[in-house]
Amino acid sequence: MEKKQENQIAMFCHLSALFGFIIPMGSILGPLVVWLVKRGDSEVIDDQGKEALNFQITVFLALLLSIPLWFVCIGVIVTPLIAIADVVFVALAAMAANSGEDYSYPYTIRFIK
Repeated sequence: MEKKQENQIAMFCHLSALFGFIIPMGSILGPLVVWLVKRGDSEVIDDQGKEALNFQITVFLALLLSIPLWFVCIGVIVTPLIAIADVVFVALAAMAANSGEDYSYPYTIRFIK
């Protein structure tokens, strides 16, 4: 596989998380599907797919934890901040992956190693 094509698929692993704004659970299903289908083609795709999936699982858990905070009005602030951080970090990761750089999301729990 060409390096350019490898980088584009790695980028799509990250960008597929944005399906979560359209499809329920799409932020996890998008990276999961791309990673499962393409992980055997390249180490870069395998690494970046796991990275994207781990981050989206972490974001999902953070959003779940923010739900009870709505009852004390803190969730009104926390939930949008989590969503904004998700979009910003996905964009940064996608740009890095397209350039051929390995990107590691900050504040991520590594569920899949």
